[in-house]
Amino acid sequence: MGRVHNFYKPIGSNRIKCLLCRHYCSLKDGQIGICGVNKNEGGKIVNLVYGKISAINIDPIEKKPLYHFLPGTTSLSIGTVGCNFKCPFCQNWQISQSKSIENYYRVTPEEIVNIALERGSKSISYTYNEPTIFYPFAKDIALLAKRVGLKNIFVSNGFESPEIIDDMVGIIDAFNIDIKSFKSDYYKKYLKGGLDGVLDTLKRLKERNFWIECTTLIVPQDNDSYQELNDIANFIAKELDINTPWHITAFYPNYKVNNRDSTPIESLERAYKIGKGVGLNFIYMGNILKTNSTYCPNCKESLIERVGYSIRKNIVKDGRCPKCNSKIAGVWR
Repeated sequence: MGRVHNFYKPIGSNRIKCLLCRHYCSLKDGQIGICGVNKNEGGKIVNLVYGKISAINIDPIEKKPLYHFLPGTTSLSIGTVGCNFKCPFCQNWQISQSKSIENYYRVTPEEIVNIALERGSKSISYTYNEPTIFYPFAKDIALLAKRVGLKNIFVSNGFESPEIIDDMVGIIDAFNIDIKSFKSDYYKKYLKGGLDGVLDTLKRLKERNFWIECTTLIVPQDNDSYQELNDIANFIAKELDINTPWHITAFYPNYKVNNRDSTPIESLERAYKIGKGVGLNFIYMGNILKTNSTYCPNCKESLIERVGYSIRKNIVKDGRCPKCNSKIAGVWR
């Protein structure tokens, strides 16, 4: 595919509409979209960060976070610059809110796949900044990765367009999607995104049988009320299913939000109880030094024990509990 991609359509005589995300930016010649990295050049869309990465690391897959997808393996993780959201508390704002694309490492899809193979990773994760905005690059990598048995993961804010979701079938294997709030006005005013679009993305991913895990960063005073956390947990339980893992993570002051305290452990524990109260089977309190275990929903056997990003025990066998033989939701190999 390369830098010039076909995820757009002409509108009128001198504009084209980018189809990568739900902003559907209408771009005249020379104009760049909200994300800062997709540009109308002569009536075609050029992805300005194609082959340019700002970060590359070998990460435990638990860091994505994914707890029910190839646990205990590593994932080659890459990111570029730019984002289609403007979250004021972004933990990776130095790259997500950057528009500078000239001084980053240049790499080909083939080189990315070879690095993953050489380092023994079982997957490639498109992460750090919003991967939807560099999907043309991610897709070219992912297609090569699939040929050699590697899986592909999107860590995303969930604002993919329906067109891109359909294109991802058979290419991307798993998603961790942020549900940052359950208030539409909050998404619009503070994040410059849209709640309805995120929820629709999640339902579409579920319908197309992608593996999904959800994350909510609990920001004091913003989304930590009982009602809002209950709304998020209920959506996951009813619109996805009770076996969809929900990661509840702590906020730490960063970027433009430095006037708040970090999320107290009590807020995470309350969210955990709320999730259990609506029937969710797998809830995890992330980015704190706490044991995060996976239990069999049927017999309550401890199946996987984690501390931080390390696994101390994993007795899941062929996707089943060895004690009662119940199937455990996830992708285990």
